[in-house]
Amino acid sequence: MWRNTRTGWGIVSITLHWLSAVTIVGLFALGWWMTGLGYFDAWYNLAPWWHRSIGMLLLFATLLRLAWRFMNPTPAAHGGRLERLAAHLGHVLIYVLLLVVLVSGYLISTARGRGISVFDWFEVPALISRLPNQETIAGEIHWYAAVALMVLAAGHVLAAFKHHVLDRQDTLTRMLNPARSRRP
Repeated sequence: MWRNTRTGWGIVSITLHWLSAVTIVGLFALGWWMTGLGYFDAWYNLAPWWHRSIGMLLLFATLLRLAWRFMNPTPAAHGGRLERLAAHLGHVLIYVLLLVVLVSGYLISTARGRGISVFDWFEVPALISRLPNQETIAGEIHWYAAVALMVLAAGHVLAAFKHHVLDRQDTLTRMLNPARSRRP
C-alpha cells in the first residue's frame, strides 16, 4: 500500500502528488498576488517570506518525490501508443518546469548572496549568487515557467477527467485511492 505497483500508485506517491499540486497552485496565486503589493502594505515583506519558505520545502519534497518515483514502479498507462507517449512527455515536462520554477526562485532569492530562511527553522545557503543580472533573468524565467506550469497542470487535470469521464478508465481513481487502484 505504501509503494507503487504496476497497477496503482502507493500512498507515498499519492500524498506527495496532492500536496505538491495544492502547494504549486497556492504558490502561483501567492506569487501573483504579492507582485501587486505596495511598499507600505503589511504583507510586503511577509508574503515573499512565506513564498520562499514554502517554495524551498516544495523543492525538497520534489526531489524526494523524484527519488521515490525512480525507486518504485510506475503504474501502466492507459490508451494507445501516442496517448501514452503524450502522457509520458507531459509528466516529464511538468517535472522539468517545476524544477525550473523552483531553481529560478532560489536564484532570485539568493542573488545578493544571502541564504533563504525557511520559516526561521533553517537556512538554505546562497550557493550561486552575484551573477550579472541574476535576479532579473531568474525572475523572468521564474514567471514564464510558472505560467507554463499552470497551463500544463490545467491540461493534466483535463486529461485526468477525460480518462475518467469519457474513457471510463481508472486513471483518476488510481491517484485518489491506493486501495481501489490495486484491483485487477
